[in-house]
Amino acid sequence: MEDHILHEPAPAYQKAYYTIPEYLEMEKASPEKHEYYRGGIFAIAGAGRKHNVIFKNMLGRLYMQLQGRPCQPYGSDLRIHIPENTLFTYPDISIICGDIVPSPEDADTAVAPVVLIEILSLSTRDYDRGSKFKLYRDIPALKAYILIDSESINIEAFRLNTTGHWELEEYKTPGETLIISAIDTAIPIQEIYEGTKLTV
Repeated sequence: MEDHILHEPAPAYQKAYYTIPEYLEMEKASPEKHEYYRGGIFAIAGAGRKHNVIFKNMLGRLYMQLQGRPCQPYGSDLRIHIPENTLFTYPDISIICGDIVPSPEDADTAVAPVVLIEILSLSTRDYDRGSKFKLYRDIPALKAYILIDSESINIEAFRLNTTGHWELEEYKTPGETLIISAIDTAIPIQEIYEGTKLTV
């Protein structure tokens, strides 16, 4: 894997290499969030109105459906670490089954999400679809990766099949229902985009 796989967002600091402890110390003191990958620290782009509406809708419906069950949703304040490739990142929504397992590098950072959900914006869609998905696929526990477009009704749901290969299912109309089989959950597309004015 190439060292400079993170083309977006742009590097936040100019030092050539940061250690993980240096990143974590800087991150805890920073009001903004940053990703870390192989010694580089990268600023995370801010979210627009429709992004925030979709996030609220999705997290709320997941919370209601998963209440009392072993798998629970967490928002973008939960930092995820992938020890297999060094990435520290903040997915829009992470679903973790069972207890949160802390990163060996930091007790406040989790590993082993089963489902990751990113809400796409114009500035991040290429990164989330390409380089970031390659890094996410290194997570042994991951069973589904879902990309929700914030500018049109378009959801790409990648699922790991029984032979260990990733399959894609797309949803493009408000009358469809997003199936997340890894956590036995279904959410109407209309409800995901409610309040964005994209379904009218």
